[in-house]
Amino acid sequence: MPRKSTLVDMTAMCDVAFLLLTFFMLATKFKPDEPVTVVTPSSINTTLLPDSDVLLFTVDKDGRVFFSMDGQPKRKKLIEDLNTQFKLGLSDKEIKNFVTGASVGTEIKDLKTYLSMNDAERKKSNLDKGIPTDSANNELGTWIEYGNAAQGGNFAKLKYCIKADNQTPYPKIKEILDTFKKKKIQKLNLVTNLEEAPKGTAAYDEAYGTKK
Repeated sequence: MPRKSTLVDMTAMCDVAFLLLTFFMLATKFKPDEPVTVVTPSSINTTLLPDSDVLLFTVDKDGRVFFSMDGQPKRKKLIEDLNTQFKLGLSDKEIKNFVTGASVGTEIKDLKTYLSMNDAERKKSNLDKGIPTDSANNELGTWIEYGNAAQGGNFAKLKYCIKADNQTPYPKIKEILDTFKKKKIQKLNLVTNLEEAPKGTAAYDEAYGTKK
């Protein structure tokens, strides 16, 4: 009997591929824009910022501090705890805005109004004044505490990262570091831009394999 080649009908597979593509196009939600842009200093450190288990504190050149945390379930627990403790009276929509939103940089007493606005309205209202870090009203410590509590006891992988602008005044950085020190948090990570290691240094030899 003559042997015939096998014919594979790819119609069904193409249909599935386009269905998956359509699903991801319609269901994907892009990460919201951050309310502040910073230009970080450069370093030769090649360690990458992790995607999860991070408490990120962004500081712009004017010294405004913004808080962000990954994981929507964690963010929901954090904002619900703040809502209960400080009696903010947040609506379900305002809680959802925090859970799915970007960094937050305002006083706790203004949090309800802050979360009820969109990005353009927040800029016009001047509520993006940053989280207070001074000794009279250091709410940064509160965000650290509630951010820790939202982890559910999983502190082994948690990292505290500070992403400060290259022109941030040093006294503001010192206030932030002193706050972490009071919370007995000694290990911090500074977010920087990567630059090439200087020639002749151990870091350069290790990166380019020139060490003899």
